[in-house]
Amino acid sequence: MVKRSVLLVTGLVLAGLFGLVDVVSLPLGDGEHPPFAVALLDGVLGLITVVGVVLAWRGSRAAVVAVVVTRLLSGLTAVPAFFVDDVPTPAIATAAAGVVLTLVCVAFLAPALRSRT
Repeated sequence: MVKRSVLLVTGLVLAGLFGLVDVVSLPLGDGEHPPFAVALLDGVLGLITVVGVVLAWRGSRAAVVAVVVTRLLSGLTAVPAFFVDDVPTPAIATAAAGVVLTLVCVAFLAPALRSRT
């Protein structure tokens, strides 16, 4: 059972919002930025995140792990934007902001993963 701290609640809210954005943005993309396969993967990871947030809110430590893993994987899908040619500058800026905010979210959730003795 995970104790709900301010950091945990903030991290779960942020993760839930990021997960919802991932799910909702799937049909809004142009198929090129991000590529459809990346958008689909982000949509699936976003759905898992949202389910994980609900379960973590109820106290599941395993769900917090799932949220952290799915957010990190979602952040990793943005990394190619920094290395692939012809990615528009706004897409690179969005990817950078997403990676930074994902790391902040994970930092908020990490203390909940420490084992309590």
